[in-house]
Order: sequence, then structure tokens, then C-alpha cells
Amino acid sequence: MDGFQIWLRELSGLLRPTTLLELLALLLCTVLAWGLVIRTRRNPEPSILFGAKGVDGVLFPIILLCLTYGTRLLLKGYLHDHSLVVFKIAIPALVALVVIRIGVKVLHAAFPEARWARMLEHSISWFVWVAMVLWVSGLLPIVLGEMEQITWKMGASIVSLRTLVEGVLTTIAVLIVTLWISAWIEKRLLHGASGGDLSLRTAVSKATRAFLLLIGLVFALSSAGIDLTALSVLGGALGVGIGLGLQKLAANYISGFVILAERSMRIGDSVQVDNFEGQITHINARYTVIRSIAGREAIVPNEMLINSRVANLSLADPKVVQKTDVSVGYNSNVDLVRRLLVEAASAQPRVLQDPPPQGFLVSFGENSLNFTLQYWIADIEKGELGLRSDINFAILKTLRDNQIEIPFPQRVVHQR
Repeated sequence: MDGFQIWLRELSGLLRPTTLLELLALLLCTVLAWGLVIRTRRNPEPSILFGAKGVDGVLFPIILLCLTYGTRLLLKGYLHDHSLVVFKIAIPALVALVVIRIGVKVLHAAFPEARWARMLEHSISWFVWVAMVLWVSGLLPIVLGEMEQITWKMGASIVSLRTLVEGVLTTIAVLIVTLWISAWIEKRLLHGASGGDLSLRTAVSKATRAFLLLIGLVFALSSAGIDLTALSVLGGALGVGIGLGLQKLAANYISGFVILAERSMRIGDSVQVDNFEGQITHINARYTVIRSIAGREAIVPNEMLINSRVANLSLADPKVVQKTDVSVGYNSNVDLVRRLLVEAASAQPRVLQDPPPQGFLVSFGENSLNFTLQYWIADIEKGELGLRSDINFAILKTLRDNQIEIPFPQRVVHQR
């Protein structure tokens, strides 16, 4: 307990007159760090370095830590006979804050909607703060010594609890740095991209992240002292598992990269898959999200998009033909009816004038002459029901204004 007793004696130094000078210096460092972050920030969008408000990013505690450490060196040379107790507490706290900010911001940027990432963020925060308290209080060497005494045998080697914890921490640190680099590359690749370019860049960014995570994991395991040659058996078993039990999952991932690389389907395309028609909103590694005009979303496995027939309406002519059937009485002026039908469709802004709307007399019914109004639109993603309703209202109004009969079935009943 010698380290803890030394810390208690140094803690009494807070009652010295120099404590006020240390607090003022620390406050000045905080203000200066805040000013540097505000002047350095150019883009108001949230980021890992600057966060959402500037001071809630990674850069602020890093600058504050550097300024605090430099001020401590200056004051240590000026105050020869006094220990800087405030700085001995502030510097470990800032180191802990830097580690927490890096871990939390990188995980939030890499996995913005994952619940397990939120749980991992809280775990990192609690672990770092506890380690900081042990460091400042001088109990950390004692705890590490006790962890060194807890050992167990793994194969031919003996592993201690301290070695295991240090290996896990090294792995987490390397993976967080890898995620940070991949998030930065992904942001640069996707900036300003749209349409087919967005799909291709999404494929490149996902492949880059997977490659960097693989390299980071290998490096982290090697840094933790794990013999990678011993994992060859595990890798072979994993390959057999993928080939047998996980082949569907693997096929979906591979199909996702094929779709993104070939750009046969892109974000924003209108497609029809298995009688479901809608617009592609997301192309993920395993599945694609299609949103219908009615607002319903379908999650389609990527393998289905590769192996089944998919109608990509966006790759063809965007013009779509629509039809409306109208029946009038036999005593109606057919030329007038056809002209009124064409005028009702032409008056709608969404109806194309090239090719123009056309009216056809298609059949002679039992009680009516049957016409079909044909018109073209180029914005099917806006829906067709509303336009069809507007045209029907216009047809009904113009037929009534021109006193054209709309017949209905009649039945003659003879009574004896």
C-alpha cells in the first residue's frame, strides 16, 4: 500500500497556496484549447474530431492534454519545491477522456444504429475511468501485481490474467484505430457521390472496411501474443462451416458485392422483384431494401436479386403508359367523345405530350360504346392512383358538361 499512502500524502498538497495557480493555469489551458478547436473547425457537420459542437469531439481533449502537459513542465521548472497535485490528477483524467472519446466516437461513426455498440461504449467508459482512478490513487501497480498471480494453463503455455487483459485491450485499441481509418476512407469515398457512382463507391468502401478489419484483427492478435499458426485449424473449420451451414449467408454477401460492383442495380432505381415494385433505398452487404410507392418496405436477400428475374424500370425508357376505360351511350358523338377524353388527359401536367394522349373506340358493348384513353407519364415513382383519379374526375365533368350519357346496365321485365 506504499503507492496509495504516497498518494494520500501528495493529496494534502491541495492545501498549498500554489493550488490556486495550478487551477488558473488549467482554466487558461481549457479556454485556449476551446479557442483553437473553434478556429480550426471549418465544416459544421458532425465528425469524429470535432463532434457535433466542437468540444464534444476527439480533438478538444487531445489539445487540452497537450497544453496541460506543457504547462505542467513549465510550472515544474518554476516551482522547484512543490509537487503539482492538480496536474497529477488532471493529466490522467484527460488521458482517460481522450481514450473514451476516441472509442465512443469511432464506434458511433462505424456502427451508428447498432445497440451492441452503445453497450460497448458504456463499458469502455466505465473501464477507462476505473483505470484512471487506480492510476491516480497509486493502486494500479498493486492490482496489476495481483492479476499477474492469477494464472492458468492453456496448452503448453501458462497465461496470467494480466496478460489476457492486456491482450484484449490491445485488440480493442487496434480495432478502434482500424475502424477510425476505415470510417475516414468511407466518408471521403461517399462524399458528393450519387446514383451509380454512389453504388460503386459503397462497394469499394465496404470492401475496404472488411480488408482493414481483417488486417487489424490479425495485427491485434499478433500483438496480444497469440500464435496465428494455431488458428489455421480454426480457419479450416470455419471454411467448412461456411461451405455447409452458412452458404446462404455467404452467398448473400457475395451477391451484394457483385450487385454493387456491376452496378446492375443502383440506389434510387425503380425495380420489380417477385411482384413487388418499388424504389431501391439501401444496398447493404447482405440484403437490399426496396420501398414501394405505398410506403411499404421489402427486405430482399441479395442472392434473390442475382438468381431471379428482376425488372429494372430505371434502366429502360422512363416513360410508362397508363390506360383508363370509359363507356358512353350509343347515341353519343364518337368524335366529340374522343376529343374530350384527349383534352382531359392533356390538361394534367404529369401527362406527356410526346407521345400525345390518344382515345380509342375498342368495343361495342350491350349497353354502351367502350373507349380506352391511353396516355404516357415519366414519373411513375410519384404514383399513378392520384393522377388516374384526377383524369377520371376531369372526364366525368366534361362528359356531363357536354350532356354525353354514361349508360348503365338495363333490364326489361315483362309482366303478364
